[in-house]
Amino acid sequence: MKPILKISLITLVVAALIGSGIYGYRRSTALTLEQRYRIQAVEKGDIMQTVSANGTLNPVVLVNVGTQVSGTVTKLYVDFNDTVEKGQPLLELDRSLLAAQARQSTANIGNISATLELARANETRMKELFAQEYVSRQEMDQATQARKSADAQLAQARAAADKDQVNLNYTTIRSPVSGIVVDRVVDLGQTVAASLQTPTLIKIAQDLSEMRIDSSFAEADIGKIKVSQKVRFTVDAFPDKNFSGEVQQIRMNPTTTQNVVTYNVRVSLQNPEHILLPGMTAYVNIVVARRNEVLMVPNAALRFKPADAEEKKTAEPATARPARNGPPSGGNASGERRSGEGRGKKRDGSSGTVYVVEGETLKPISVQLGITDNRNTEVSDSELKAGDRVVIGDNPTTVTSKPSSVGMRLF
Repeated sequence: MKPILKISLITLVVAALIGSGIYGYRRSTALTLEQRYRIQAVEKGDIMQTVSANGTLNPVVLVNVGTQVSGTVTKLYVDFNDTVEKGQPLLELDRSLLAAQARQSTANIGNISATLELARANETRMKELFAQEYVSRQEMDQATQARKSADAQLAQARAAADKDQVNLNYTTIRSPVSGIVVDRVVDLGQTVAASLQTPTLIKIAQDLSEMRIDSSFAEADIGKIKVSQKVRFTVDAFPDKNFSGEVQQIRMNPTTTQNVVTYNVRVSLQNPEHILLPGMTAYVNIVVARRNEVLMVPNAALRFKPADAEEKKTAEPATARPARNGPPSGGNASGERRSGEGRGKKRDGSSGTVYVVEGETLKPISVQLGITDNRNTEVSDSELKAGDRVVIGDNPTTVTSKPSSVGMRLF
């Protein structure tokens, strides 16, 4: 019996040593909350909510200079980026045919003028003869009619000559406004045809010191935008520089692209240095709400949920399902109920939960949400206060510790 007792005693001692060793190892390898999670203190500060969209920079007035007559470009007086004044010649078209037609009209005026002189002389002569009763009233009326017809023909010839002269003047294209040439569509020797639609030859920006941005905002954001709101924007050409503007107009004409409805918001801005050019892409931000000295939590804290809470959430339906009296479809009904609750919270959109560090435990706290700047969110009506430490995510270094703990349980 003594050997058996001795063996039992040794077995108990070895088991106690192994148990104490495992217990000590687990205590030594247990991670604190600071090691398991990334933690950040809640702060008070100013927060701004903005809406963003892309837009295109355009001049306030962009004039498309065309032509009213057809012809071949024979002279070009301006090029890209040239500054022009109102009335300055931009280009000339071949005027040979129109000049010949103008000369023909002038000659026609001379011919009809001679006919008119003869008609007037005949009328005067007929009046004298009619007074002496040498001619009849009919002959007198015919002479008067011939003179009036010659008058009308002369007026018609002069109108045709004026028209031909105007068309001849149209061969010299002049600038309708003062500005800068931003585009030249034609070259020397190119033939332009003026038909039902006037062709564009040159584009002139009237004044680049004042510009506008045409941007498209989604319908979800358009209700927060008001005329005269301040606008901040950047361009790719100057990524480190912020520019400012003002909402000038919210156009009521919607645009639908792939079932997405957007509205054009026009922003006015000053460009005194002329560094912003037409066609640049602008990244527009409009401040729609502002709060000062409010309690803020990181958005990551609102998205965080501990792993054990997830496990409990998934385990609860499994334990509750056998307790119900009914077919397996009862689980689906439960799932529908939970999804309905989730949809209700989404419609509310004003509450959330954060996990605060209290000693060695995490305490969930419900908060009422306000505006957000996409990094921090305003919270109110809760137990939360400035200085509380909230969890914003898992610590990446704890990923390596999880497989080792699983290995210990398998062993």
